[in-house]
Amino acid sequence: MATISENLQVVRGRIERAARAARRDPASVTLLAVSKTHPVARIEEARAAGQTAFGENYVQEALEKMEALPKLEWHLIGPLQSNKTRPAAERFDWVHTVSSEKIARRLSEQRPEGRAPLNVLIQVNISEEATKAGVRTDEVPDLAQKILPLKGVRLRGLMAVPEPGADTGLQRTRFSEVRKLFEELKRQGLALDTLSMGMSDDMESAIEEGATMVRIGTAIFGMRAKVKSAA
Repeated sequence: MATISENLQVVRGRIERAARAARRDPASVTLLAVSKTHPVARIEEARAAGQTAFGENYVQEALEKMEALPKLEWHLIGPLQSNKTRPAAERFDWVHTVSSEKIARRLSEQRPEGRAPLNVLIQVNISEEATKAGVRTDEVPDLAQKILPLKGVRLRGLMAVPEPGADTGLQRTRFSEVRKLFEELKRQGLALDTLSMGMSDDMESAIEEGATMVRIGTAIFGMRAKVKSAA
């Protein structure tokens, strides 16, 4: 069975090949290792192999890992409830799943003084799935304008998770739609630099369509364990 270090080498190779195929600099794509449900020991293995940015779905689970591994870069990539905004604002470096002015405002107000603004992304429900969080594409510009003045957060870009499936053509279409929205916001004067999209099964399509950050879990850590709660 491959080690985490070996898996990271494979994933980095996939990123490099996809970027070069798209005539992009591989360094323009950040690898976020999705460590949700995986124990600290496995995260330490990834860190030893040079990985420093990790994504977690659940605030409480992440806080426990932060105690053991305080010097890493932590990204919240799961839905954020109002009652969890304070620990998220205090401890995370990035939140990928902002989907309302209320959540953005709470994060801004609860970001500790003296710390750099919290990096945030607007989650786009690009497939308009009823069971998925995020805002519709037509709601993004208005939400972006409401986030921009908030001092405790810094809007960096967009995040999306298209509907699952093996249709690479549909994958490319969904990622292209997010990229076009991202570029339109930049044309309107927003200083955005991050497009978080693409996972283990579709990272190549995402990179070809302009992803600057890919969220990779299974291809690095293997299948994740089941969790009992989403605290």
